[in-house]
Amino acid sequence: MGSLETKKQVVAEITKKFTDAKSVVITDYRGLNVAEVTELRSKLREAGVDYKVVKNTLLKIAAKEAGIEGAEEYFQGPTAVAFGLEDAVAPAQILSKFAKDHKNLEIKAGILEGNVIGLDQVKALADLPSREILLGQVASVFQAPIAGLVNVLQGPIRKLGYALEEVRKLKEAQA
Repeated sequence: MGSLETKKQVVAEITKKFTDAKSVVITDYRGLNVAEVTELRSKLREAGVDYKVVKNTLLKIAAKEAGIEGAEEYFQGPTAVAFGLEDAVAPAQILSKFAKDHKNLEIKAGILEGNVIGLDQVKALADLPSREILLGQVASVFQAPIAGLVNVLQGPIRKLGYALEEVRKLKEAQA
């Protein structure tokens, strides 16, 4: 990597990503070939996840500047970091699924809301439903009572309609 200025820019960019990301997954990509890394990057990009290979020394500085403690021990060997900028679950889900099919990808740890989490917690995060599914579930929970409420409110209106119709028939018969 080039000049000190370039390194400072990279550290600033990674620090911002550590700060902005909803979740981060730290991986060792050693053993993946170019085609596999390209496939993985593509899947992550589709989900709004930024996957970067960064020098460990720069990662350590950026993590420290972002106020993240305890991540340094995972910044060893070939390290790539997935930043979940839109969805906290997506990086863990995609990387966990990819690691099942590609044994050369090793998930080291993660960072959730500024706290380092272990491999088991990353796997637990991967098992959660995605944001879209959760929103759909919440919406359906809200829809059911609303539909019921509409039916309850329409009942008296229907009865009033029937009563008015009967009154109209009576008036017609009297006239």
